[in-house]
Amino acid sequence: MKEEAVRALGVRKNGIYVDCTLGEGGHAEAILEATAPDGRLFGIDRDEVAIRKTGERLIRFGSRVRLLHDSFKNLGTLLKAQGVEAVDGILMDLGVSALQLRDPERGFSFQKDGPLDMRMDRRSPVTAADLVNSLSEREMARVVFEYGEERWARRIARAVVEARKAKPITRTLELAELIRRAVPPPARSGRLHPATRTFQALRVLVNRELDQLDEALLDAIACLHPGGRLCVIAFHSLEDRIVKSTFRQLSRSQPAPVRLLTKKPTVPDQDEIRENPRARSARLRVVERNPAVAVCDEGRGE
Repeated sequence: MKEEAVRALGVRKNGIYVDCTLGEGGHAEAILEATAPDGRLFGIDRDEVAIRKTGERLIRFGSRVRLLHDSFKNLGTLLKAQGVEAVDGILMDLGVSALQLRDPERGFSFQKDGPLDMRMDRRSPVTAADLVNSLSEREMARVVFEYGEERWARRIARAVVEARKAKPITRTLELAELIRRAVPPPARSGRLHPATRTFQALRVLVNRELDQLDEALLDAIACLHPGGRLCVIAFHSLEDRIVKSTFRQLSRSQPAPVRLLTKKPTVPDQDEIRENPRARSARLRVVERNPAVAVCDEGRGE
């Protein structure tokens, strides 16, 4: 949803923008092109590989772009360290990036064999293998059900705990096959691979993707100039639910610190879905910062 996101940001030539989830740099590149010749962009990512590779892609923009290896949860602190008090637009594209999915050594995908890692930031101490081999059956079932919304969570958790008695589970295809055998036969032939939701749940837990997301949204809004926009693309219902709830609460506060620009989320068209099937679940929501209204800790205007 590159074109939709850039349009939703309402970019202007001399503006300052933040791509909070740099990934491969598609959105960042589009923003820099749309704000030429003097617009500036800060790109943030927890993944050092994304920072390095995308830095090469964006090198032609010179000093107009600054890349930061950190989490968008630290956005306000990061901008202040760069001497920036407020910006004109912020983009968050939540979830795993295509760059991470394509590399089997990162362990995000079960399409090819790789280590069961799933860390977006390799400085983090806990991998998916650590969780798979240490969580109790009850806790594993809870994680898979809550974060993956998987109806067969108990069966999967039971199978994982039984299998690891023989030896630790350390590879992506090993876990995917274990999950496939654990679910009932009719559930093995649907549109989604039987391991999809469990892998999602483990990834969310490893990277603590939902922790303080609502607070990160409030912090991002506080970093906007009046009239600045926050655009968030979410790919699964748990994230989208938090974004929707936070934006709705803020827009209904009195006085409201933001104006809701998307009563219903923008979704990708059929052409993009055909080109990139993963985009089918994308939901874009946008708010605009109202002037002279602060954002307090409870998410209500002061």
